Amino acid sequence: MPILFSDPEAIAEHIIRDVGTELVVGLPLGLGKANHIVNALYARAVADRSINLTLFSALTLEKPKPKSLLEQRFIGPVIDRLFGGYPDLAYADALHRGALPPNIKVIEFFFLAGQWLYQPFAQQHYISANYTHAASYLLSRGLNVVPQLVAKRVIDGVPRYSLSCNTDTTLDVLRARAQGRASFKLIGQVNSELPFMPGPGDLPADEFAAVLDSPDTDFPLFAPPSEPISDTKYAIGLHAAGLVRDGGTLQIGIGQVGDALAQGLVVRHRDNAQFHGIMQRLAPGTAQAAAAETGPFEKGLYGVSEMLFEAFLGLIDAGILKRDIGGVMLHGAFFLGPQSFYRALREMKPEQLAQVQMMPVSFTNEIFGDEEGKRRARVDARFVNNAMMATLLGAAISDGLDNGQVVSGVGGQYNFVAQAFALEGARSVLALEATHQSGKKAQSNIRWSYGHETIPRHLRDIFVTEYGVADTRGKSDADVIAAMLEVSDSRFQSELMRQAKDAGKLPRDHEIPAAHRENCPERISAALKPARDSGLLPSFPFGSDFTDVEQRLIPALQILQQAQRSSLQLAGLLWQGMRHPPDAADRECLARLGLDKPAHVAERAYRALVTAALQRSRNA
Repeated sequence: MPILFSDPEAIAEHIIRDVGTELVVGLPLGLGKANHIVNALYARAVADRSINLTLFSALTLEKPKPKSLLEQRFIGPVIDRLFGGYPDLAYADALHRGALPPNIKVIEFFFLAGQWLYQPFAQQHYISANYTHAASYLLSRGLNVVPQLVAKRVIDGVPRYSLSCNTDTTLDVLRARAQGRASFKLIGQVNSELPFMPGPGDLPADEFAAVLDSPDTDFPLFAPPSEPISDTKYAIGLHAAGLVRDGGTLQIGIGQVGDALAQGLVVRHRDNAQFHGIMQRLAPGTAQAAAAETGPFEKGLYGVSEMLFEAFLGLIDAGILKRDIGGVMLHGAFFLGPQSFYRALREMKPEQLAQVQMMPVSFTNEIFGDEEGKRRARVDARFVNNAMMATLLGAAISDGLDNGQVVSGVGGQYNFVAQAFALEGARSVLALEATHQSGKKAQSNIRWSYGHETIPRHLRDIFVTEYGVADTRGKSDADVIAAMLEVSDSRFQSELMRQAKDAGKLPRDHEIPAAHRENCPERISAALKPARDSGLLPSFPFGSDFTDVEQRLIPALQILQQAQRSSLQLAGLLWQGMRHPPDAADRECLARLGLDKPAHVAERAYRALVTAALQRSRNA
């Protein structure tokens, strides 16, 4: 049985006595970090420079840090409500301040998007790795401690511990330990909010060397609220929903596109005629709508995804995710989501929860190991993941910039692209917005070329933007360029086409078909408006931890943020807000921001701006 502790400092002292002063600590990705134990080990190494501490991790979670006055007033109470009791990781704060002691190293293979841009230590110690390679890198560095957040269950007086949210690399290194290829101490920290997940991550107590279990170290799980789905992301998700075959297999990446895809599948299943109408409006005059998969899900889908999030439960509830493999409808390797997601898992009936199995990442992200069984299970797979940019020749940029700065990481993207080419009938779908805003100017996310790539062009498959689907697998370079131009924003099509022609990769007489020459954001918003107004495409299709007032404020604050790019637009908002007083609903929103009784000129200006933005958001 493990040694039980109630004090983080005491368990840290035990680990150092047991393992020694050369600590190579593998931290689970994201949610599963045992924060109190990690902080206690960090504090010991800060106080005693004879201790060498290496923390190998990914996806270090941090509370949002608002910058402007409105951000502070809007998100501050949300942070207090959702993250108030979450213990900050001391090493992350030291990294931001550039104050990490020389005897401590923090090495990550996946960053929270944009979190560590231009932070020298983090960038220099980043390891570019497929998710499935992380375990071997840990073992090669002499892994000797794995502290993990766990759920606890007592059966007939005997405790068991679930790896719950992070079976991913932990089960893989535990297998190596069982085979005699590794020697490390598994340390648990019990969390009462963590769902006890059945499956191979349900471990007997004797797998653990020590466990921290105390009400004083219990804490609310990190629970990022779902973000509202924009028109752009809904368009991308709906196009992707038309690629999913009934009776097939589904993997989805996190974020608004994942939520939009799932809601698109729900609409397709429950309101099939409406789905047809939406797709016809999104892709008028093109062959895409006719070629799309648009029927309801009679056979249903099987889910296998490295990450589980709330949208998958929505697909189960809708009767879409129902094709079971050995009694399991959904296999995952880690999860992260809002409070409602964790609560739903905790409250699931045992027979339902048994159909959701947490597995090692080597299972979800690879076909090796029971390859024959995986090939039978993963029929007509669609692996849907996000990219930041793509080239006209079909390379994808998903993790970094051309100056070497890492934005996030490769994670499992390459794994799923490789699976798409290895499995019969499978396709890789990379989703990206056609443009992004840089200061006051829009820039194309589809480039002629770029000085960094995550997925090389010889693995090009399907790209989806808000303007449609570009099927590039097995196509010639000229055909790939033509397809990518058709899903590019029309403001940039002429210049992109010129670059391709100048390079001799596109015939001089090539023309973009008329149906694809009106790719603009306004067309997308107009195409989606009927479905938005009818409630088919809600901003939060799977619920939200934001209050009703906060949900009304979000689109208004987005309008205000966009207006700040233009002095003229900002002045127009200010003038509108001064001329048209707020109604009762608007006053409730103003009170939420502390602007109902402005105390000085700046607050009066903010009051007018927010009032006008609220009025415009209602009329959008």
